Amino acid sequence: MSIRVKLLLSYTGMLVLSLLMFILTAGLFTIASTGDIHGLRDFYKVHYRLNPLTEQEESIFLELKSMAKSEPDSLHDEALLRDYDFKLRTVRAGLYVRRENDPIFASYTFHQPELDKALPPYDLNNSQIRNTFNINERFYAYAKFDFTFTDGAKGSVFVIRERSPFAELSRKLLPVLSLLLIGTLVVANMLLYRWITRSVVKPLNLLRASAERIQEGNLQFKLDLRSQDEIGLLSEAFENMRQRLEQSVSLRLRDEENRKELISNISHDLRTPITSIKGYAEGILDGVTNTPEKLERYVGIIHAKAVDLDKLVDELFLYSKLDLKQVPFTLERTDAMRFLDDCIEELRYDLEERSIAVVWDRPPGSGPLTVKADREKLKRAVLNMIGNAVKYMDKPDKRIDVSLRANPESVTVELRDNGPGIPPEALPYIFERFYRAEPSRSALTGGSGLGLAIARQIIEGHGGRIWAESEPGVGTSLFFTLPRHAHEGGADPHGPLADHRG
Repeated sequence: MSIRVKLLLSYTGMLVLSLLMFILTAGLFTIASTGDIHGLRDFYKVHYRLNPLTEQEESIFLELKSMAKSEPDSLHDEALLRDYDFKLRTVRAGLYVRRENDPIFASYTFHQPELDKALPPYDLNNSQIRNTFNINERFYAYAKFDFTFTDGAKGSVFVIRERSPFAELSRKLLPVLSLLLIGTLVVANMLLYRWITRSVVKPLNLLRASAERIQEGNLQFKLDLRSQDEIGLLSEAFENMRQRLEQSVSLRLRDEENRKELISNISHDLRTPITSIKGYAEGILDGVTNTPEKLERYVGIIHAKAVDLDKLVDELFLYSKLDLKQVPFTLERTDAMRFLDDCIEELRYDLEERSIAVVWDRPPGSGPLTVKADREKLKRAVLNMIGNAVKYMDKPDKRIDVSLRANPESVTVELRDNGPGIPPEALPYIFERFYRAEPSRSALTGGSGLGLAIARQIIEGHGGRIWAESEPGVGTSLFFTLPRHAHEGGADPHGPLADHRG
């Protein structure tokens, strides 16, 4: 059974229950107004619009009515009338008898001087023997019978009971109020059903349609339900799930593209040295190396290509382990300036052979700038960045500037060269694996394409950040940050930390 049908049945049930309760309440109210349970049966009969008398009063009225028909002159007997009035007074009613326009007997129950004026005129046909009248906002119900005395004079006998005016008002307004209440209940039921349907069923239908779209593989949509209730929370959770799925699918597609690109790049970069090794080895087998000098040169080339191949495999293996977070980082308290001194000193001889000047701009002050670093891996990252700059040097006056800036939270290192620069469209991708701004992928100029990617993995593994700024024709600056160690005073800058990352 659907929610819509359940809601319809529940609201219809509440409507029927409300109507039954209303009918029961109206019945109890009628009984309370008339004072007799039988009045409920006769309350709205056409010939009996109101039951004015109780059962005892009705019995006395019928006796008087019978007397008026058979012995009308006996109604002149004051003692007899007083006796009947006494019986009526015990039930809070009274007797009134008139002859022509003069009263023969009037009960002391009423104390109404204007009673004779308020009584209805003679109706010898007795077409309406029960009704009500008002005197000064006091409400009376009566039963009457008109007759003629033996001498031909007209007479009337009344059994009168004072009633609450609220009963008459209720009698007149109850049908209207009943219809109005029933109509209000029906309209309220329809409006409530429509509101609940729109606020519950419609969002659920939208959720179902969205789930079907996801099932079909379509994640390119947005579920926008701005409700603040539980349905809104469910929709928000569903939308978050859709976004996560979309991100997951996009990431999977991107990883698939990266995998294809990685396989293509690895194949290309492995094929180049393997082809060279194969070619020179075939030359040796074919007897091309007919002199010791040629043989030595061919063997040297084969050895150099094998070294390049081994280096490429090593870098690829390292990058894969870094990418999968399988390389543990042993972070130690390290003085950043002493660390850069060691790196520059290690490269100084090779750089001088290439006529490359290294300018180390040490920050003022003698205090150590302690950072948390895995010195071996961080040195690999710095050497990769400097090596990347060295490969692209194209000016006669080659220069690499190293500078360091510090703030309370981190240390920022800048490696600036005066090479050809990097085109703006290539700058965002230089830290991607196997990316080379030079499209020919020549190993003579571009290397393996993994150096800066490995550097990024190492810097990010330290909790730092790496980026580049470049101006074509002027040079390129590589920046990286390292978090500073919180407790520097009095500590050994090379002491180990209990912080190991894997």
